[in-house]
Amino acid sequence: QILRTRYKKTLLKYFGRFSPQARANVKTVTMDLNFYYQDIVRACFPNAQIVIDCFHMIQMLTRSFNSLRVRTMKTFDKKSREYQL
Repeated sequence: QILRTRYKKTLLKYFGRFSPQARANVKTVTMDLNFYYQDIVRACFPNAQIVIDCFHMIQMLTRSFNSLRVRTMKTFDKKSREYQL
């Protein structure tokens, strides 16, 4: 771990230490789904393409499918065949 915190201010200060030319050479940034990382990437790396890492995409899909499954199951009587299936 390079930084003590992941606050926006701390990250902007850290990446601001690198020259604008070096930051402009960054082509891709892989990140999780933290809501303010996109702002930091756009501010610090103007030419970078943002890529969401696979782990977090699969995690988000799994949670969504599970939520849908639970909502659907709640529409059935617990003793019914549909609920058991």
